Amino acid sequence: MPGYATRAAEPSTASTTETLDPQDWSAVADLAHRMVDDAVDHVSGVRDRPVWQPMPEEVEAAFAGSAPEGSTSLEDVYAEFRRNVLAYPMGNIHPRFWSWYMGAGNFTGALGDLLAAVQGSNLGGGSHAAALLDQQVIGWLRDMVGLPETGSGTLTSGGSMANLLGLTVARNAAAGIDLREEGVAALPRPLRFYASDQVHSCHRKAVETLGLGNKALRRIETDRGFHINVPALKRAIREDRGAGLNPACIIGTAGTVNTGAVDDLRALADLAAEEGLWFHVDGCIGALVAISHEYAGLVEGIERADSIALDPHKWLHAPFEVGCALFRDRALHRQTFAVSPEYLKGTARGLASGEFLHEYGLQTSRGFAALKVWMAIKEHGIAKFGRLIDQNMAQARRLAGLVRDNPPLELMVEPELNIVCFRHAPAGWAEAQLRALNTEIMVRLQETGVAAVSDTVIDGRHCLRAAICNHRTRDEDLDLFITETLRLGSMLSRSMQ
Repeated sequence: MPGYATRAAEPSTASTTETLDPQDWSAVADLAHRMVDDAVDHVSGVRDRPVWQPMPEEVEAAFAGSAPEGSTSLEDVYAEFRRNVLAYPMGNIHPRFWSWYMGAGNFTGALGDLLAAVQGSNLGGGSHAAALLDQQVIGWLRDMVGLPETGSGTLTSGGSMANLLGLTVARNAAAGIDLREEGVAALPRPLRFYASDQVHSCHRKAVETLGLGNKALRRIETDRGFHINVPALKRAIREDRGAGLNPACIIGTAGTVNTGAVDDLRALADLAAEEGLWFHVDGCIGALVAISHEYAGLVEGIERADSIALDPHKWLHAPFEVGCALFRDRALHRQTFAVSPEYLKGTARGLASGEFLHEYGLQTSRGFAALKVWMAIKEHGIAKFGRLIDQNMAQARRLAGLVRDNPPLELMVEPELNIVCFRHAPAGWAEAQLRALNTEIMVRLQETGVAAVSDTVIDGRHCLRAAICNHRTRDEDLDLFITETLRLGSMLSRSMQ
């Protein structure tokens, strides 16, 4: 070929062919056993370590190097991992990590991730065991939230992608045209989606990604408990229809990220049915309350949704990452994403005789995330995960009680699920002073390794936010947290006045 030097092909021999497999499998086995031992020590001893600690400058600098040209022994690579990575985790497996909304992982799930990587299956589809197991897990999750057996779903990287898939199907179902062929420019009327003003920011990203623009997502005011105001929602739908817009989808939130508020899902399902709108539920925080023994009634109505987003890496405590998008109508789900090129045709027998799972989402290649969920559910059973949800809900109520009993701590809103919002509020302090004080309390709790919480703003008031989605949390952890918060607040109050 012009521009390319050619030479005769050399015969392939064992001595000249390279591979990534080790030359000495027994040495790798010894190191792998040590890795597992270290992993057991890391998780079993997590309570004895700080929740989080800042990295020294020399550790941060280690991540600035360029990719190596040559090789390094696996022993040395693992030593560097232990020294610079394992020693400085985010901290979310620690019993006193309550920042943002995470989940604490579980060791069986971690082993599942290892085994999934060893098996190496691609969940794009085909006839193999991993694909069947994936669909079994989808079925279990579908059953947990009450969707019919004829429904469908797909695992995703997390809730943001699960919500995007749900809203994509909603968009296409409401378009009134072949949107996949014609595109959003051909829409006869602009679509409108409706959610509370507490809706997660991933929904803005979703409508922007779908080509509809941020204006397509109409935020509806909430009541004093931060639930969507259903009469206001009805008015908004009526106004938009009168203005020539096309109301397409109601997004109900089963657990807002700020306070854990659960919208009235039954009322939203009724309204969606009356208006002929798609009903999507963002259940990434609270959908799995459906398996709770004490609080399942809080999400009653979720089983009437057309689509649901949820996160097994939260209250099923699967190691990151795994989300799930579920759908009532399997045909609409598949019609939104299916593409069958000549190189991905099914056959009556052989490897391609299994269903192509990539036809239910955006990823042609997808890892075997289902295994870590499957193994943990097999080991512990759904009933135990339901009890762990009840446990976290009770802990949130206990924490709220400790706040009420210890002024100048101030509870911002009664917890509905497992999120507690409060602040250290000395009498007479201005809002800007309270923000500075509570931000410093939060950072010092993190830097000392005592606890990790995040912060937010509710009705214009800054506060601390503890989201207890953690199967390792105990009552004494809550006691220590409050004790240290009071101590830091008292000390800082004197110095900041």
